[in-house]
Amino acid sequence: MASLHEPRPLDTDWAVGTGAGPDGLCYEARGRDRQPRNAEMSRNPHRPSHFTTLVVAVSVFGALAFLLSHRKQVSAPDPPASTLPAPTERSAQPARPAPTQRPSAAPSAAPSAAKQPRPRRVCSIAAIGDSLTDAKSHGGRYLDYLAKHCPKSRVYNYGRGADMVNQMRRRFGRDVFGEPAPPERSGKPRYTHLIVFGGVNDLYSDLTAGRTPEKISRDLLNMYSRAHARGVQVVALTVAPWGGFRKYYNERRGQATLRLNRWIRDQFDAGTVDYVVDAYSLLSCGQPERLCPKYAKPFKDGIHFGPAGHERLGKALYDEVFRECL
Repeated sequence: MASLHEPRPLDTDWAVGTGAGPDGLCYEARGRDRQPRNAEMSRNPHRPSHFTTLVVAVSVFGALAFLLSHRKQVSAPDPPASTLPAPTERSAQPARPAPTQRPSAAPSAAPSAAKQPRPRRVCSIAAIGDSLTDAKSHGGRYLDYLAKHCPKSRVYNYGRGADMVNQMRRRFGRDVFGEPAPPERSGKPRYTHLIVFGGVNDLYSDLTAGRTPEKISRDLLNMYSRAHARGVQVVALTVAPWGGFRKYYNERRGQATLRLNRWIRDQFDAGTVDYVVDAYSLLSCGQPERLCPKYAKPFKDGIHFGPAGHERLGKALYDEVFRECL
C-alpha cells in the first residue's frame, strides 16, 4: 500500500473533505487522496490552503465590487433641473412685478438729483377736453398760460364744449393723430405731451346716458394707452370741483366724482400716465366739492371757472410738468 505521504493523482469523483490521520496531522482529501494539510503548511508556512485562498478571493472580489459601486454612486452627476421636485405651494407664489419705470415722473434714487431741473427742450403739446378746454366755450386759457411761458413750444387745443369722455375717445384718433392716415402722412405734429381733461359731463349724465365711473375710466384709459403707444407722455387732470352746479349735482354724483378722481390719481402709480395734476384740490377752497369763488368769477354756474382759475391751473401744469419746455 502506498504511503499516505506519497502524492497521487487527484480523483475528483470524491467529495472534498478534511480529517485527522493516525499521525495526528490534519489532512485535506480530494476523493481517495488525502494529504496532510498541516504537514504541507509546515513545509511552507506562507502558502495558504485552497480554502483560505478561495475565501480571500471572494472577500477581495466583494470589496472591489462594493468600492466600484460606491464610486459610481458618488461620481454620478446631479440630476438636471427639470427632474427636480416642484416647489411647494408657498415657494411657488409668483413674484410681484416690478413697478413701471417712467423716466419723466419716477423719483430719482438720489434726493439731490430729484431737485435738478430736466434739460430744456421744445415741446409739442396736445390737449383734449370739454368746454373747460375749448376756447370757443371760454375755456382753454390754462393752455394760453403754457403757450406764454413756453414761447418756442407749440400747444394744440382739441377741446370741444359739452363732450363726454366717450365722445372724446371716438374722435381722439382722428382729431389728435390724424388717423386713419399713417403718421408720416397724417399732417399732425409729433407730440411730446398729451393733456386729458374731462369727465364732468359724464358724471351728471349717469341717468340720461348711463355713464358710470367705470365706463369713464375705461374711455380715459383708452386714450392714455393710445398716446403712450406713440411715445407721447400723458398728463392726466382730475375732474374740477362742480358742487355749485346745483341743477345737476347731488350727493350720489359727488361720490362718483371722488371715485373717478381717486382712480385718475392712481394711474400714476399704475404707470398708465406720466403726470397727474389734481384740478379738484387746486380749484377748491373751504368746501372741497365747490369751486373757490375767486377762481369761478365771472361765471356763476358752479362748473366753469374764470381767468384766475385758468391761471391757477396753468401755473400748476407749468411748475409740475412743462417747466422744461422752451
